[in-house]
Amino acid sequence: MINSTHVSYFKLAAYFDTGIFRYLCFTIVMLLYILALCANVFLIVVICMNRSLHEPMYIFLCSLFMNELYGSTGLFPFLLIQILSDIHTVSASFCFLQVFCVHFYGQCEFFILAVMSYDRYLAICHPLQYNTLMTSNKVVILTAFVWLFSVLATVAMMSLSVPLQLCGNIINKVYCDNYSIVKLACSDTTVNNIYGIIYMFTIIFSLIILILYTYIKILKVCFSGSKQTRQKAVSTCTPHLASLLNFSFGSFFEIMQSRFNMSNVPIMLRIFLSLYFLTCQPLFNPVMYGLNLTKIRIICKSLTFGKRK
Repeated sequence: MINSTHVSYFKLAAYFDTGIFRYLCFTIVMLLYILALCANVFLIVVICMNRSLHEPMYIFLCSLFMNELYGSTGLFPFLLIQILSDIHTVSASFCFLQVFCVHFYGQCEFFILAVMSYDRYLAICHPLQYNTLMTSNKVVILTAFVWLFSVLATVAMMSLSVPLQLCGNIINKVYCDNYSIVKLACSDTTVNNIYGIIYMFTIIFSLIILILYTYIKILKVCFSGSKQTRQKAVSTCTPHLASLLNFSFGSFFEIMQSRFNMSNVPIMLRIFLSLYFLTCQPLFNPVMYGLNLTKIRIICKSLTFGKRK
């Protein structure tokens, strides 16, 4: 058995020879990365520079866009290098670094979306008490908790994976992820599995329950209120719900692909769907929220004013 510290590199086996099309792939990926960077940076600057947008919802949006920048930078430059490379290998240290980046991004994204659903619940279901319930201090605490907890959870996961004894170094993907490395272990992975199960049934399910609860309450307001109130409530939640469903779809397929045999699925489709939540979400969110930024603000103020009357 070989200790993981003695594995000097990992081979990414999902890459295949695309011939001259590698330059087309490189150009497409580079354009996607540039678009993601520009869109997210632009919206962060808009929110920071516009004092009228210094409200809880936009602070959480700014945090979301910052996470998109982080996730994009953790993947896109690596993909660009690998696309032009003839030998698809990555050093062990860099592979573990990418594992940290990818998993931290995913956890942080889900936490931020859950906090945003709670914020929408307070704004729509308790408009009169919103400013009291969602204070600036509470916004800071929630934002700090999301980032710090995501760091701690990812560090805990990495502390269990790095010391594993590995019997191979071939990862059947185009990037490094934790479970692919755990599957290479020839030492006992019981603790890793227990940690994953506990995390799934405590943290993830708790966030899912929170999101479902908030949207059930929001739907009650939609159906019990006037047609105008219902339309306003649906409009202000549409970007968030679309973002949540988009991210959940990509994450679900990635989890299914990691745990089950997907060899009957075409390789190109597997690669696309495994990259979906890491590549499409950083572009999807700026488009959804960017197009609705001014509209959402007008709707929220109108909805709150209507409730007060």
